[in-house]
Amino acid sequence: MTMESDNLITQEFNLNMGPYHPSTHGVFRAVLTLDGEVIVRQKNVLGYLHRGMEKIAESKTYNQFIPYTARLDYLASALNNMGYVQTVEKLAAIEVPERAEHLRVIVAELQRIASHLLMVGSTANDMGAMTAIVYYMTLREKVLDLLEMITGARLTNNYMRIGGVIDDLPDEFYDKFKELRKFLPERLDMVNTLIVGNEIFASRLKGIGVITAEMALDYGVTGPNLRAAGVDFDLRKKDPCSVYDRFDFEVPVLKNGDAFDRFLIRGLEMRQSLRIVEQAVEALPEGPIMAKVPRQLKPPAGEVFHKIEGARGVLAFHLVSDGGPKPYRLHIHGPSFVNIEIMPAISPGLMLQDFLAAFATIDVDMGEVDR
Repeated sequence: MTMESDNLITQEFNLNMGPYHPSTHGVFRAVLTLDGEVIVRQKNVLGYLHRGMEKIAESKTYNQFIPYTARLDYLASALNNMGYVQTVEKLAAIEVPERAEHLRVIVAELQRIASHLLMVGSTANDMGAMTAIVYYMTLREKVLDLLEMITGARLTNNYMRIGGVIDDLPDEFYDKFKELRKFLPERLDMVNTLIVGNEIFASRLKGIGVITAEMALDYGVTGPNLRAAGVDFDLRKKDPCSVYDRFDFEVPVLKNGDAFDRFLIRGLEMRQSLRIVEQAVEALPEGPIMAKVPRQLKPPAGEVFHKIEGARGVLAFHLVSDGGPKPYRLHIHGPSFVNIEIMPAISPGLMLQDFLAAFATIDVDMGEVDR
């Protein structure tokens, strides 16, 4: 299409951003139709990371598939573990010990903090704030130290088990967590002073990629992106699983729905996750960490749907059993796959460099998109 304005004639052209581009946060390809540096249309092209996880589940026993869940949203692997094992437990009517439930919440919320720290750090880096990402990654390393202490891994955790968890908290965890409890809020305050109050950084994000509450609901957006648009919805409050209903915490909600609010809300949520972990540690009951579960689990024939609040929104599993030792069918509802679909709606009218700000703050994990 050719457009004329006074004596200036411009022509639209397509630009491929990705699939291998540092600012696409994974193998994502965006086909941008540009008029100069202004985006006219944007198209998502997915599937570069597709591994057939749901089909793999049909060839594995229920326990064997747990490590594969860590490779979905690999930045929040413990939350994937938690959602999957709770789905199986729901179908098999397995009651999980109280101590195991508290341990799950501790690990899940530490994992949420680690995921959010990577999001804010990578967004800052995408905007050119290279100092900020060093501070955020230093913080994230301290959180990963705790996760490694508990689970034995820093990225793809394989900690949850059907019926409980694989190991208890080590003795050294408690002192290290006390250090984090003091260090994390102080360091977040310091980095916020450095970056959030920076006029250039704020101008790069404010008013960019606005998602209204109506748009978010129409597109099925969930998680921090939904709450940044002014919608108070968090499954940990609205439909709590595990022992979340026993903890006192707030659900941060902002109203502008732009890239700046999506950045800010992750910082607010990290503080609330830290509150949850602190309460779970203090209220940690004595008792076993595993229920008595048959070595070869065969849930009764039937189907079940279960959802949790993942790091990026509603993570859900639809499991069908035929009474055998393997899932007959498993469907995974990944929030990143849903959230990314709003990009063509918010991209037109953005400058090319603003697209990076909008995409970074949507915070998708391509492992969860393609599965």
